[in-house]
Amino acid sequence: MKTFITVLFAIFLFLSCNQKDNISQSNIDEKVEAKKSSMASLKEKLVSEGFEIFDYVDQTSGDTVLMQQYFMAFLKKGTTRSQTREEADSLQTLHLAHLSSMYELGYADISGPFGDDGDIRGITIYNVPTLRMADSLANLDPMVKAGRLEIEIHPWWAAKGFPLR
Repeated sequence: MKTFITVLFAIFLFLSCNQKDNISQSNIDEKVEAKKSSMASLKEKLVSEGFEIFDYVDQTSGDTVLMQQYFMAFLKKGTTRSQTREEADSLQTLHLAHLSSMYELGYADISGPFGDDGDIRGITIYNVPTLRMADSLANLDPMVKAGRLEIEIHPWWAAKGFPLR
């Protein structure tokens, strides 16, 4: 009985694999062209919005990788840290609301604190076309306005569509 079930499973696996192999070359070509077209559209959109980009062909996969310039804002301890506990808590609430709104509006892709008590308290990666825009948005943070945090921004390149793991 065990052998019979194994044979049935092998036949099922063989048939399902053969169905996948029936993909025609024209279907593959259509998918490749659609991907090229969507990549060209994305490049055109980013350039028209003022983003710095470049692309290259990955030698391993043969895929075109589109790189975009982002801006990484380091949130550092500010010089004004004499707020009361209540003031600091209120600023923290406003700070988190600011970061949330930057994400919701599409200006920032990710933010988070560091896990130590060093001078650099956290980061935000801004998805905007210019350093000036990233700096303006970062300086709208209530913690920055109050002097509790200071901003240091650097251009940073990353591949479009590659998720964190």
